Amino acid sequence: MQVNLPEKLYYSIGEVAKAFNVNASLIRFWEKEFDVIQPKKNAKGNRKFTPQDIKNLEFIYHLVKERGFTLEGAKIHLKEEGKKTLHNYEIIRKLESIKLELTKIKNHI
Repeated sequence: MQVNLPEKLYYSIGEVAKAFNVNASLIRFWEKEFDVIQPKKNAKGNRKFTPQDIKNLEFIYHLVKERGFTLEGAKIHLKEEGKKTLHNYEIIRKLESIKLELTKIKNHI
């Protein structure tokens, strides 16, 4: 899944939920379940997600929604093989974006 967010330092929970096409409550739930997601909170309690949080959310979304992991399975997978799998996921994501660009070029020709 390609998440299209503008380049910013912080994203609100509404922007993140819309980008992932899920409810904000799911993002809040994942924040409680996974330690790698640590949004900043202001005095009112509004969550602000960093680009690193977005990358972690993308990876969790990939594991849970696309590959069908349970939450416990995703937690274990992140702890045991987190860096290796994350690296592979980033490579796959880059290749998919290249594929999209090439298909756009092909359709314009």
